[in-house]
Amino acid sequence: MTALTRFIREYLLAIQFFTRIPVTGRLADWVGFSPELLRASTAHFPGIGAVVGVAAAGVYYLLQTRLPDTTFTPLVAAVFCTVATVLLTGGFHEDGLADVADGLGGGHSRERALEIMKDSRVGAFGAMALVLALLCKVSLLAILGSVEGVPVAWTASPFVGWYVCVALWTGHIVSRGLPLLIIWQLAHVGDSATSKSKPLAGQISTASLLMALVWCLAALALASLALESTNLIVACALAVLALLWMLRLFKRRLQGFTGDCLGATQQVCEIAFYLGLAVSL
Repeated sequence: MTALTRFIREYLLAIQFFTRIPVTGRLADWVGFSPELLRASTAHFPGIGAVVGVAAAGVYYLLQTRLPDTTFTPLVAAVFCTVATVLLTGGFHEDGLADVADGLGGGHSRERALEIMKDSRVGAFGAMALVLALLCKVSLLAILGSVEGVPVAWTASPFVGWYVCVALWTGHIVSRGLPLLIIWQLAHVGDSATSKSKPLAGQISTASLLMALVWCLAALALASLALESTNLIVACALAVLALLWMLRLFKRRLQGFTGDCLGATQQVCEIAFYLGLAVSL
């Protein structure tokens, strides 16, 4: 198997498992499956963000340019592009955020927290976390979508929402790369027999981390053509701080991570990235 073939197979497997994009039939047979291949596909988590980011930016662009030019247009576009990402991923990460909030909010011991996190029902802490996270995301995107006249490295954009489109694409990529450091640093503490993240239970390889880093650096390099480097640095700094906070929280409360922890971390890092872009303006 050539390196390119393996790259494509790993990427398509990641798309198959972590989005609702159909990879079926003969294509699925060609991709194949094994726990080792799925574990290797973690290197392409940021690449999934590239696909989700393109969809979100596309929905935002269409609504921003087709709806009447009013004060609320960026807000409406932000809501619908968020809906698009949830539909595309099946709310995979949002579900993880709700489960983690319920477990850590309602469980005073490590064992009780893990038990609550296995429950598919959403409790009060999970509902509050979901509502607040979505409010944070939509409001920050609405702010970024309202930006006009920000200096850029190349040229002025023909529509106001250019800034949020670049932010969406970059934010989805970076926020999916950072949680991999949790796999690298912590042990998996989920139920190996039933956990959806069982293939991730082993330590992530250095090669996978480097590949994920390449995805993130490439995205940031492209984004720097449209956004000021200072803004990107602040956004990445806040996203890293969010990661470190989540890492400390899981280490202290759970002594490890579960698949839900990775989803929750993605959501928190994505919000932190948008916050960094907003405050840097």
